[in-house]
Amino acid sequence: MKILVAVKRVADPENLNKIKLSAQGKIDTTGLEPKASPYDDYALEAALRLTENGTNTKARLGEVVVVTFGPKEAESMLRAMLGTGADRAIRVDATDDVLDGDLVARGLKALVDKEKPDLVLLGYQQVESESAQVGAQLAEYLGWPQVTFAGSIKSEDDRALVVGREVEGATAQLRATLPAVVTVLDKIVKPKSVQSKHTSATHAYPEGVRFAALMAIMAAKKKPLAEVKLAELAPDATLKVHYGAAELPPKRAAGVKVKDVKELVSKLKTEAKVI
Repeated sequence: MKILVAVKRVADPENLNKIKLSAQGKIDTTGLEPKASPYDDYALEAALRLTENGTNTKARLGEVVVVTFGPKEAESMLRAMLGTGADRAIRVDATDDVLDGDLVARGLKALVDKEKPDLVLLGYQQVESESAQVGAQLAEYLGWPQVTFAGSIKSEDDRALVVGREVEGATAQLRATLPAVVTVLDKIVKPKSVQSKHTSATHAYPEGVRFAALMAIMAAKKKPLAEVKLAELAPDATLKVHYGAAELPPKRAAGVKVKDVKELVSKLKTEAKVI
């Protein structure tokens, strides 16, 4: 199986409280370490599990290609992903200010036409704006089946996938014939959430994503990392979404203590205007 995993470099989501806004309403992430969007890390882990025997994770029994749309600095993220087991990486040279979800989806469509993967995996959303556009748009452009909110994946001899799609209070089991587009949740990295045709149903992975050992990181420097110009994939770079400005929510007033229920009801009526 050949899998294309689309990933995005974002400001460290664990320190988003340090984001500042300029006077013009522009978001300033200065000082935040750039990292892969966590859901994209989960997508990569799922791709690795689908292309290996869980008892021997060093032998890749398929091909995993990671791709990102980003500047030169994003290559360090791709190298780290090569170190965890991906075979090749592609960086589409672009910066966030010239991209929107539709343009990325069109660029990915062109890459898919060239690479011809059996499966495209993405995180179900990216953490910056919590948008979930690219996977659905890509599937529409390709005319492929898609499954979103995937919490589990089982390969049927690499011809189809049985995907556990998380819905309100339950899990829907869907069968998607390959090629397909799947977007994953954090549940995909639980010990038995992914089962390849190479791995026994009784095998359990360590929970979470894997990390590259030092030797793997060094070896990753020899793996192919290609640069592609955005114009080669999407000659029409017209954006359909334009971001204006952002503003912080107003500060909340301090709480007020009341001495009894009667005073509480009075304040709700006269000040909060809720009764």
